[in-house]
Amino acid sequence: TKDIVTADEFGDIAMHVEFVVPKGSNSGIYFMGRYEIQVYDSYGVEKDAYPGIECGGIYQRWDAARGKDKEGFEGHSPRVNASKPPGEWQTFDVIFRAPRFDADGKKTANAKFVKIVHNGVAIHENVELTGPTRGGGPEQEKAAGPLRFQGDHGPVAYRNLRVAKLTP
Repeated sequence: TKDIVTADEFGDIAMHVEFVVPKGSNSGIYFMGRYEIQVYDSYGVEKDAYPGIECGGIYQRWDAARGKDKEGFEGHSPRVNASKPPGEWQTFDVIFRAPRFDADGKKTANAKFVKIVHNGVAIHENVELTGPTRGGGPEQEKAAGPLRFQGDHGPVAYRNLRVAKLTP
């Protein structure tokens, strides 16, 4: 399938979304088109292949110049696996803070996942992002961007998306 991208752009937001992941499937939700929370079948997984790939993980950043075995970095695994079995509806409740910029466009503060709650369990708090995660939009960071629901790694269904813009 194809990605779903919102027409509206957002900075600071609170978001609720429900999703269902079939066995072995994979997707992601990109805040501002740049910062990914992984949507993944990781039910019962204690520790996955690398930090940030698990459901609710904040996906890793990428730098090909670091070399083949050091390409992924700054991935953040959930502090607890709150995943339900494949095929069951799950929820994310997220508070996201956009990066900040001065009048000249220079970044003064990094983006931050203030809180991510997966199926009622807090899995991340105050995770700062030094830059876009792998697969994020190629443009430079900016103060607002769309929500993007990744659609190229297997079937995933989304419903009951609610977004509230927050005042910085």
